Order: sequence, then structure tokens, then C-alpha cells
Amino acid sequence: MTTESKAAKPALPASPPLTERQEARRRRILHTSAKLASRGGFDAVQMREVAESSGVALGTLYRYFPSKVHLLVATMQDQLQHMHETLRKRPPSEQDPGARVAQTLMRAFRALQREPHLADAMVRALTFADRSVSPEVDTVSRLTTAIILDAMAPPAAHRSQEPARPTAPPTPEQLSAVRVIEHTWHSALITWLSGRASIAQVKIDIETVCRLIDLTTPERGGQDGR
Repeated sequence: MTTESKAAKPALPASPPLTERQEARRRRILHTSAKLASRGGFDAVQMREVAESSGVALGTLYRYFPSKVHLLVATMQDQLQHMHETLRKRPPSEQDPGARVAQTLMRAFRALQREPHLADAMVRALTFADRSVSPEVDTVSRLTTAIILDAMAPPAAHRSQEPARPTAPPTPEQLSAVRVIEHTWHSALITWLSGRASIAQVKIDIETVCRLIDLTTPERGGQDGR
């Protein structure tokens, strides 16, 4: 899409917040999606069966999620939110920011490893997602970024009730490192799911790329003379 066509396209109005009943319905749909995907992966998630198992009409399901890809990307968003909450309750114990991020991402990876069919379905949906799914994909990326930024925070910051964050705002170099880490984590998921990488290799790759956090930390760079 060109810059001109983007500018010409009017901004869509923000969706009104869901009512309590609508939110409960959405939760049922996501729960059903995750359950079906856990049993048989991407192909096991059929919209008609999701609607029937969730107790909603097929047309209602499509109003919430226009396609199976929309549904499974939203399922990944939901899974990451639960994962984020769990990681906040049990923050990483390592001292260096890079090691904390690596520890956190490997814990997240092992959680997905316990549900390989679900992980495969969600990753395939992300791979198949076109521009119509951009808002949901962006939310998944923001959640992954939030998990990494929380892990970068010093251990003392995790004792607060507020979301942990580094004591200083991340630098542009650190944000660039975070994006590279996200790409590597996603790629590691794909290569593991396809049988082209072992868990041990994934761990090496994650630990290696997470060293970028330490290399781009200003005070660390100053100490090393970089």
C-alpha cells in the first residue's frame, strides 16, 4: 500500500468496549479455540465447531472474529496475557538484564512446549495473517515487548505491585535489540515446531541474542569502553 492510499483511507472509529456479557462470550470463544487447537492444531479449529462448542451462533462468532486466523491470533494474544501475568508473579532471578530476558523467554517457550499443537496453530495463524489482522498482530508484538521490558527491570522493581520496567526508559538501541530478540524468539518457535531445531539449540540462540540487551545498556557500554 502506498503512502497516498494510506493517507486517503479514513480512520476507522474505535470499537465500543464490550459489555460484561459480550466479554464473557468472547472468553468462551477463546477458551474453545485454545482447547480445539490443543487437541489437533490449526486444522482442528473449525469455525462451526467453535461456535457450537461456545454456545454462540456462527454469525455471532464471525462478528467477533472474521476468520480462523483472526481467532487464533487473538488466542495467542490471550495466551500471552496469561503468560505475562504468571511471569510477573514469578519474575526472573538472574542479575544481568540479558540473562533475565533469556530466562523469561525460555520459561515462556517451555509453556508453549507443553502444548505443541496449540503453539503450532497460533504460530501458523501469525504466519498466515494478512493486513486485515494487523491490529491483532500488533497487539501480540506489544505483549511480547512488554514481557521483555519487564524482564529487563532490576529484581527489586518486581517487588512493586506495578508492572516492572527498567529504571530508565529504554534507549533506541535497546528497543532495536528488543525487536531483534522478538524476531529470533518467533523464528526459534517456527524452527522447533518444524523439527529443525532442538530445545537445546533454541536455548543457545535465545541466550545469544539476549546478550544484545547488555551490549546496548548505556552504563555497561561505558564500563566496557564501548
